[in-house]
Amino acid sequence: MVTREALKPAPQPRSVTILGSTGSVGRNTIDIISRDPTAYAVEALTAQENATLLIEQAKALRPRYVAIGNEAHFQTVKSALAGTGVEVAAGRAAVIEAAARPAAWVMSAIVGAAGLEPTLAAIKRGAVIGLANKETLVSAGAVVMREVTRCNAIMVPVDSEHSAIFQCLEQNNSEAVEKIILTASGGPFRQKSLAEMAEMTPEQAVAHPNWSMGAKISVDSATMMNKGLELIEAHYLFRLPDEQIEILVHPQSVIHSMVAYRDGSVLAQLGSPDMRTPIAYALGWPKRISAPADRLDFSKVRQLTFEAPDEIRFPALRIARETLRAGGGASSVLNAANEVAVAAFLGRQIRFTDIAAICEQALSELPGGQIERLDQVLALDAEARRLASDAVAARRRNTTD
Repeated sequence: MVTREALKPAPQPRSVTILGSTGSVGRNTIDIISRDPTAYAVEALTAQENATLLIEQAKALRPRYVAIGNEAHFQTVKSALAGTGVEVAAGRAAVIEAAARPAAWVMSAIVGAAGLEPTLAAIKRGAVIGLANKETLVSAGAVVMREVTRCNAIMVPVDSEHSAIFQCLEQNNSEAVEKIILTASGGPFRQKSLAEMAEMTPEQAVAHPNWSMGAKISVDSATMMNKGLELIEAHYLFRLPDEQIEILVHPQSVIHSMVAYRDGSVLAQLGSPDMRTPIAYALGWPKRISAPADRLDFSKVRQLTFEAPDEIRFPALRIARETLRAGGGASSVLNAANEVAVAAFLGRQIRFTDIAAICEQALSELPGGQIERLDQVLALDAEARRLASDAVAARRRNTTD
């Protein structure tokens, strides 16, 4: 289970690194930091493609180090930051180096499996990790959590659901937990039929009814794969078997998740659907700091409703639970195939309902096996992506024939 060992008060200013600073979580983290600039010293910022925003952020925050993943943007960033004193580097190794630099707190917000190696670099030096990159645990949970323990790192979840559970858990009474309940909004297609979902466009899929998120996670929410990945993440974070992890659809997104105890008590964390709340919780932990999120007005909350998820219309939930039960590297395969399929859907190469089908096909063709090392994870990830890409190509041919 995630532990909360007593920490000494964080030194002021607190040094922070933001991996994925130009994405939705990264931008929200910077929003919070910028409201109290004397409390933080930014060690490093990273981005993959958005050089323009990275340059803007670097000029405002003056980090010691900036890494742009796409090496084609290196000269643009370097020239723009000339004379600022900011060190600029590019490429995959540069992003990993950013995570390895001596920041006390690291926001892991790189989207997808690309965040795995940088997050591990921060873990290996014993940093406090604000984990917004669920794919790190989905693709390599056993490897990552072993390193967290070995290196005395601390992982504070940033996903709103896992943050809620973290806040509701009685850490010295973990044996009293009966189950945890992950809530899901149901996404934009909650009431659509399978036939209707087959015709949905990328624009419709990313139009989440409650949350403002990036394209990939928005599509994952629409397929409900996001909740399936969160199921696997929760298994590793809280060391609970899948039968103690329930998923419940809660369209209002007011209750972010719950913990049920053996005496019949249920503790829930509530708030407005704003990622700045869990980000602020992770950034300030073990204390609470101010966040600019809208306050929940109970007089305006007309109803709170709940329903069981439909695994026929949203097969990603079933696939994810079966993957968790299979164990080993199966979740690495699922994560990689899903990333390929979502990118193909966003690129209008496949239908929305093909996403889950491609994931299931990759899992049937590639047994995960036991995973003990990072190189095994990376090899399995690469093979799963190849299989998923072949499946995408086959569906494109079938669509155009």
